[in-house]
Amino acid sequence: MKIYQVDAFTDHIFGGNPASICPLDNWISKGKMQQIAMENNLSETAFFVQENGLFHIRWFTPEMEIDLCGHATLASAHVIFNHMNHGKDVINFQYGGGKLSVKKDHDLLCMDFPTVISEKAEITDQVVLGLGKYPEEVYKARDLLAVFKTEKEILELKPDFSAMMNIEHLGVIATSPGDQVDFVSRFFAPRAGINEDPVTGSAHCMLIPFWADRLGKNKLEALQLSKRVGKLFCEYKGERVEISGKAVTYLEGEIKN
Repeated sequence: MKIYQVDAFTDHIFGGNPASICPLDNWISKGKMQQIAMENNLSETAFFVQENGLFHIRWFTPEMEIDLCGHATLASAHVIFNHMNHGKDVINFQYGGGKLSVKKDHDLLCMDFPTVISEKAEITDQVVLGLGKYPEEVYKARDLLAVFKTEKEILELKPDFSAMMNIEHLGVIATSPGDQVDFVSRFFAPRAGINEDPVTGSAHCMLIPFWADRLGKNKLEALQLSKRVGKLFCEYKGERVEISGKAVTYLEGEIKN
């Protein structure tokens, strides 16, 4: 089985968010995919099968299958464009929630993802204990969005991941206005086996409409402030968001099954 490791949302190796990508001729068992994801021990491993012009895609953390992943979709598109002789400028993915597309725009890969609208939530003791700091506001959807005033506060967060396990949401996003970009964020998901994810495309399905409304603009630039740092070019399009970035191949190999 072929396997690639791709650094997504970066233009250089050792930056952005690494994902393992496994193109398949036919589906293998969910248990085997989970074992491979555990062995890879990256935040996500993506598997896809090409059928009737669509790439059917699934994503696994070391702990579970998840419903949507941005950086591993970007990495999958990079593999299809650069290692599988895909002759078109657009890739259409099929997943459990519908369809996604990725188009090539010069050196950027542009992902068309569903918008996630959040609703205001209560600031609970679990949120404060988990983040180690009291946010200005909290919003909820699949993930919990904690809003702070400054980028400095985001950088200084030292989460308590044990306490964060008591927050019922899959992930916790900390965000603020950026000093040099429109907004910044960090993403924590200990419940999914990922204490801090380097760059999280799916979180921006929630972040983009939030900041587009807050800042009164539809085109935004963002940084995810993990140690590896990722840069994202974002556009709010109503029911869809466009999340764009670069990607580079780190390794290419084979899994001995």
